[in-house]
Amino acid sequence: QVQLVESGGGLVQAGGSLRLSCAASGRAFSRYAIGWFRQAPGKDREFVASVSSSNRATHYANSVKDRFTISRDNARNTVYLQMNSLKPEDTAVYYCAAVLSSRSAVPKYEYDYWGQGTQVTVSS
Repeated sequence: QVQLVESGGGLVQAGGSLRLSCAASGRAFSRYAIGWFRQAPGKDREFVASVSSSNRATHYANSVKDRFTISRDNARNTVYLQMNSLKPEDTAVYYCAAVLSSRSAVPKYEYDYWGQGTQVTVSS
């Protein structure tokens, strides 16, 4: 079992940057693919980015490609989401999730463990 805790959210002006962290506890973190998702008020939770267990493969939603970067440090049991050039439409609660898999492109419904989320608000 894996427990996930997100941090790093906050209020930032459009064009600014934030770095989110997802700290994991539990065994065998390096065997889990990790994804970031977000949910804005009144909308479904959507995929943002994911990274394979080996850190060799990443995937991004088109809306964040070239602005966000996902990375992981297996020695620290932590995954990061660097968010640059933030836009008001990036405002949402951001969640990290884990699934025991070597893939990086994993459908949302396959993720087994979820954090509680961290709020990101981008003002115009």
